[in-house]
Amino acid sequence: MFSEAKLNKVKEIIARYPQGKQKSALLPVLHLAQEEFGGWLSAETMDYVASLLQITPIEVYEVATFYSMFNMKPVGKYVFEVCHTGPCMLRGSDNIVDYIKKKLDINVGETTKDGLFTLKTVECLGACGYAPMMQLGKHFREHLTPERVDEIINECRVNAN
Repeated sequence: MFSEAKLNKVKEIIARYPQGKQKSALLPVLHLAQEEFGGWLSAETMDYVASLLQITPIEVYEVATFYSMFNMKPVGKYVFEVCHTGPCMLRGSDNIVDYIKKKLDINVGETTKDGLFTLKTVECLGACGYAPMMQLGKHFREHLTPERVDEIINECRVNAN
């Protein structure tokens, strides 16, 4: 269940849309749910969102599983979302992914044992001129090199304490 404050926010979002069109609130409500319930969307959470919006659970699952910004399983405090489409690959994103895998001892889709980092590959993040790049939270990290990745990992570790 959402906290009272979040539930009020959900109601405010739903009210933005015409009567009977509450499904239009799905994306922002899923963002709130992911934020409220530990950084990921369990089946129970998606069912809850469906009930709030008075839509079927499958309508929520279809949307939540389509977008890489929604996590379908628990993730680390820091999620490295490395672009792996053409322009980034041409600039070495595969090497960056391999470096992160080796450095953190995880594979794509996995989280470190300490729960700090998760590695994901994602489709184009729209910053091809700064390739290879990744998204970390709400921020892009661009022109990635192994040295730059080391700096980012160290920065995250310092901020985690």
